Amino acid sequence: MSNTSLLSLLRKRWRRKKTQSAARAAAGTAAEGSPSSGASSGSAAGKRTRRGRLRIVLATGAAVLIASLATAGAAAVWVRGLDIGKLEHPLPEPTLIMDRDGRPASQLSSSRIDPVPLEQIPADLRNAVIAVEDRRFYEHAGIDLWSTARALLRDLKSGELKEGGSTLTQQLAKNLFLQSDKTLSRKLKEAGYALKINATYSKDEILELYLNSVYFGEGRWGVEGAAEEYFAKPAQQLTLEESALIAALPKAPSVYSPLQHMDKALERRNLVLSLMKEQHFISDAAYDQAVSKPIVLKQRNEEESLKGKYPSYVDYVIQEAADLYGFTEEQILTAGLRIYTELDPKVQQAAQDVYSDDALFPESRPDQLIQSGTVLLDQTTGGIRALVGARGTQVYRGFNHATQLKRQPGSSFKPLVVYGPALERGYKPSSPLYDGELDIAGYRPRDWDGQTRGQVTLREAIMRSWNIPAVWLLNEIGIDAGVDFARRSGIELGAADRSLSIALGGLSEGVSPLEMAQAFGAIANLGVRQQAHAIVKVTTKEGLPLVEAKAQPAQVTTQAVAYTLTLLLQDAVKSGTGQAAKLERPIAGKTGTTQLPGTAEFADIGANGIKDAWFVGYTPELTAAVWIGYDQTDKNHYLTTGGAAPAGLFKEIMSRALQGVPSAPFTVPPDYEPEPELEPQSEPKSGPQPNVRSSWEQTLREKLGLGKREAKDTPGNSRGSSKGKNKPKEH
Repeated sequence: MSNTSLLSLLRKRWRRKKTQSAARAAAGTAAEGSPSSGASSGSAAGKRTRRGRLRIVLATGAAVLIASLATAGAAAVWVRGLDIGKLEHPLPEPTLIMDRDGRPASQLSSSRIDPVPLEQIPADLRNAVIAVEDRRFYEHAGIDLWSTARALLRDLKSGELKEGGSTLTQQLAKNLFLQSDKTLSRKLKEAGYALKINATYSKDEILELYLNSVYFGEGRWGVEGAAEEYFAKPAQQLTLEESALIAALPKAPSVYSPLQHMDKALERRNLVLSLMKEQHFISDAAYDQAVSKPIVLKQRNEEESLKGKYPSYVDYVIQEAADLYGFTEEQILTAGLRIYTELDPKVQQAAQDVYSDDALFPESRPDQLIQSGTVLLDQTTGGIRALVGARGTQVYRGFNHATQLKRQPGSSFKPLVVYGPALERGYKPSSPLYDGELDIAGYRPRDWDGQTRGQVTLREAIMRSWNIPAVWLLNEIGIDAGVDFARRSGIELGAADRSLSIALGGLSEGVSPLEMAQAFGAIANLGVRQQAHAIVKVTTKEGLPLVEAKAQPAQVTTQAVAYTLTLLLQDAVKSGTGQAAKLERPIAGKTGTTQLPGTAEFADIGANGIKDAWFVGYTPELTAAVWIGYDQTDKNHYLTTGGAAPAGLFKEIMSRALQGVPSAPFTVPPDYEPEPELEPQSEPKSGPQPNVRSSWEQTLREKLGLGKREAKDTPGNSRGSSKGKNKPKEH
């Protein structure tokens, strides 16, 4: 309302009140005669009061009007200042992932990015998008206030800020200029950009920009790419029902993809058709005919397309490009980059083939799939040769169990926090270790078979994965030694991990398969850790270099210690808990399992229930880590098989990945000196009682040259104890 109309309205209200007041005064005179001086005085006071109120109303209205005009003016200036120049080049350029030989391995967007003029986009497709995404597109000014108000009301009722009410113009602005966070500031910026776009471009131009830039799933951007992806034809040739399916996808491409979820795609397509009929874009007869047709997909020959290949590896490349080199996801997906990687297609395909064979995995419960993640890398360079982050259907940027998972590693952690640092301090494979009843400040580990042997050699302890000797040995060398060796191996442990339970992999947070592969890769590489990485370099489409990876070797331990660990881990595969990983070539590795939490929920399951199962190992050519388990572990979802399952997966992947590669031995370092075997030690009939030093143990300590010192203080309820919540164990 203008200032003039506001004043006119207020004057009319004042005149009406004055007339009513005069009428009341006349009525009072007729009834009572001439007014007294007191009455006249009261009437004058009333007039002054009404005039004062009128002045307040006028002043308030003027202030509100001035504030509104000032706000509108500031908003207009802000909107005019927004930069939308990017819309002049809205179409994404395809980014290619190159393999280790410099050949294209995967593509992140459509292989055809040519603009499609609006007149070449079928009217049915344009109308379908408008019907489902923005029915008032040609009526509003970039922001649909009615839809926004309804969305705001829903948000107020739900108590959450959701994505409702966005117009096509707002979606275009969000996709090109803004992050996808659900915040009020982002929504305000989105609105500002939408107003600027609407004031700069015609409605048809905006629709053309939207249709050529929106994401339609399966790595496809724009209607031309979507038409090629799902129907192997240009957008210009799409039928009504095909157009409706394309229009159904932008809301949630992975959910409604007909390649992944045909039932949901059909339901969503028919919804679009019903909206088109409701809004009079199609007739009842056209609707009936289209809705009765099934979805018939026709895809190009897979060999001719790089789209969607190696999804887990590509997801990690995107993550690494963002985390290490500062690329935004939009730049990675649309800037026409050439990302050269360490990907080995043969190794990657071997891993993917294994993960697609359900018979190689333990049987899952019907309502939840046993998940898994694996990483294979070249230990001499740190280059990630292959990576699979999930079983089953994989979605773009879905959870990657190979790189994002954090789980306790169980006994596979022993070489990194116990046996590696012990060898550095003079222990030998034949060194005798204590294996009896043990109680250190309330921490009472148990061997997985429930038995004790009194004394075992270090070789036997690692080969059979006995728990008590590992905990006893970590206590002897000190927790600091174990934490330091893990740190040098690339695994940082926090203050909460400073307990003897780390000997059995009882960590507060856990580790990922990528971290474990990198750590074991240092052992395989004679004590030198190479930073695990996928990206070698990034260039423009024309070959202009943008970034390049730099080697960052780190010395973890000596060559002799690393090689001795390799020999011990070979024994674990040849004759110990890792026999399921054996191949007709040198293999070194370690299994690991963790028990179910010690809570009431799992009390009836017993000791055979397992939460996580690992195998981490290597050949002279490749290092790999494999994890399996349920995403959500509960009394109905847990493993019943231990390290043999991931060890078997390791064997299958390695046998296929190294097919045709001649077998070679592990390199013997020049500083390695073979150890003469010691005479077998006699075992006592029973081990010492808890917290009591026996003469046998003292003799053992003197033989090891460790003197007479007491056990170190450790938390009495550490993870891994018989009373802990997560008890790592070994099968």
